[in-house]
Amino acid sequence: MKVLTHANIGEVVKVKKNDAQNLLKERLLALGVTNGANIEVLRKGPKNNLTVFRIRGAMIALRKEESSLIEIM
Repeated sequence: MKVLTHANIGEVVKVKKNDAQNLLKERLLALGVTNGANIEVLRKGPKNNLTVFRIRGAMIALRKEESSLIEIM
């Protein structure tokens, strides 16, 4: 199983499954993290703790704990 945390800078991946729960899941859905959505990895912070993604044209930063809940193809 590959999760969004494992994607490299410049890579475009497709969301397979969102394993987040409750409010975090709702937040990610509102940001456009839905099944089949394309996500581009733009930049990674120190120790890969914070990563910037392009999701449906918007730039969004997610913590490692959040991006590890998103399964990708």
